[in-house]
Amino acid sequence: MWMLKTAFSLALVMGVCAGFINNSAQAAGLPQLDIATYPPQLIWLVITFLILLAFMSRVSLPRISQVLEERQHKIDDNLKKAESYKENAEIAAEAYKKAQEEARANAYAIILETHNRIAEEMTAKQNDLSMRLEAEIKAAEDRIAAAKEVAMVAIDEVATEIAQASSEKILGDTLNKKEIDKVISNVLEERR
Repeated sequence: MWMLKTAFSLALVMGVCAGFINNSAQAAGLPQLDIATYPPQLIWLVITFLILLAFMSRVSLPRISQVLEERQHKIDDNLKKAESYKENAEIAAEAYKKAQEEARANAYAIILETHNRIAEEMTAKQNDLSMRLEAEIKAAEDRIAAAKEVAMVAIDEVATEIAQASSEKILGDTLNKKEIDKVISNVLEERR
């Protein structure tokens, strides 16, 4: 409505201005400035304007508003989808964290179980090895004691023979074997 008022006001102002210019325009031969042709031009301007206004309000503007509504609807749908995806991602992230924590706990339990099993196996092997080594040490000590006894008997005999041979050479006389054994036994007992 305001456009129509503006158009009529403009036509009135132009009409007044044309009245002043009309005399000089006719004299110069300028038909576009002839005031007699203004009213039909203004009428056709208004008719054209109204037709364009009707076309815009009935055809173009509804299409434009429909496109804008569809666009807004798509934007809203995309936002809703994004929110649902975000919620799904948060749920998946929580499930992932929970699965990670469970996996860590299971791994720790497996490591602890393996460590305990290995420690038990090592303790059993160590005990078995200790028992075998103790048996071998005892057997070796028994062999050493037996060898020592054999060596002591052999030392006694060798010492007796050496004592007899040295007394014969030094003294020129052979000593009694029982006396030599007695002296050697006393010396060996003192050293033990």
